[in-house]
Amino acid sequence: MIELLTTHEMARADCLTIEAGTPGIVLMEAAGAAVADCARAALQRLGGRRALVLCGPGNNGGDGYVAARILASEGFDVVVGALVDPAGLHGDAALAAKVWTGETRPIAQLDYAGASLIIDALFGAGISRDLDGGARAAVELLNNWRKEGGYVIAVDAPSGLDCDTGQIRGACVTADETVTFFRLKPGHLLLPGRALCGRIACAQIGIGRDVLATIAPRTFANTPELWRAHLPTPRTEGHKYDRGHALVLSGAMHRTGAARLAARGALRGGAGLVTLGSMREALAVNSAHLTAIMLVPCDNAHELGEILSDRRINALVLGPGGGIGEPMRAMVLAALAAPGPSRSVILDADALTSFEGRLPELTEAIKASQAAVILTPHDGEFARLFNEDAPSRLDRARAGASLSGAIVLLKGADTVVAHPDGRAGILQDAPPWLATAGSGDVLAGLIAGCVAQGAPAFEAACAAVWLHGAAARAFGPGLIAEDLPEAMPGVWRALWGV
Repeated sequence: MIELLTTHEMARADCLTIEAGTPGIVLMEAAGAAVADCARAALQRLGGRRALVLCGPGNNGGDGYVAARILASEGFDVVVGALVDPAGLHGDAALAAKVWTGETRPIAQLDYAGASLIIDALFGAGISRDLDGGARAAVELLNNWRKEGGYVIAVDAPSGLDCDTGQIRGACVTADETVTFFRLKPGHLLLPGRALCGRIACAQIGIGRDVLATIAPRTFANTPELWRAHLPTPRTEGHKYDRGHALVLSGAMHRTGAARLAARGALRGGAGLVTLGSMREALAVNSAHLTAIMLVPCDNAHELGEILSDRRINALVLGPGGGIGEPMRAMVLAALAAPGPSRSVILDADALTSFEGRLPELTEAIKASQAAVILTPHDGEFARLFNEDAPSRLDRARAGASLSGAIVLLKGADTVVAHPDGRAGILQDAPPWLATAGSGDVLAGLIAGCVAQGAPAFEAACAAVWLHGAAARAFGPGLIAEDLPEAMPGVWRALWGV
């Protein structure tokens, strides 16, 4: 269940199922039953009996009427707060509302006192404009009630959340739990939406997996299911040369730490061999800190080209601590021009900032290169390079990938990896302690470690993002960047079951 469906794709899934012979009211009954199951469990935990169900004008409201009917039939005290007159509903929502025989009040006249739980069935995933008027007032009142200790379950999505972008449309409910259907939506994982959903459950309501072949979704949750089959496992008869050779370029003597973090990440990420390319002035500094990682002098683009004439070097990281300006640009262009169709080039940090205002020069070199290119900006680096201001991290990453012809890994708590062909993976559970100096350098190295072993660039980037988060989660609070590579053996053991 890694596919993430846009609101349009989810509507298409509904339509295909209905066209195949399943009545829409059957899907609505199943959705409402799933919400009722969640609410029942919450009421039992809370020790409460009274629930309010806020129902909107569309099918989301219909799901709410079904949930209200089921809960009332089980003896709970249920009142429906209607945003619009139920007599004005249409289609399946009207059918669901007609079967509800319990108490219904206009939402503005609802008494919240004594309620243990509120079900938000106002708008769900299909919202297309900012909330205003009575709808916005209802959302704000609900949020104030929750701040005073109330418990909220959202149907499909918290009302006011744009499920394609994760952005707030005017105002948005903050939920403790969200029950969505068939597949999650991008907005469930993208911030700030992820923080508004609470715990998310995805209920299966009778839509068959076969509809995905017709819909052909291009957005995925970044979990091992997305990339594990593409990441080679170590073989008994294998040797280090089977696992690739990664090269990481270091900067000046006073800025060598970032590259060493990346090199260590590449080694722990699975590369069979890792070499650090060091300026001669920094050779002694780097040599004092390295053991398993090899060292080679590299002062300029010409020397880098000579090093890369060894086609066994199949992964290259440029940028961490490398310095900003013409020398770095020359290094990047030399790396992209070097022969080697099976090589991947990861451009991070200073390698990206050095092309501020020079995106056409970089994209021309990327598109002419034989290498698979991965760009790894954080938000600031992305803005300097692309000058794109799309509404969500997903949209920005896709725009960057399309413009550059490279895979774009846009870093953040909801890191997105986007391929120029439109595929994208969203990380859903990065721990907050990854926000520490140097963690991005380790991530660049982990990508190199994965591509060095032969994983395709998109899957390798997605895998590295997930592994990076898993390592941070395994270590826990107090993490610093140096801890990430050392946590990787435990992550690999858990992933491979050894």
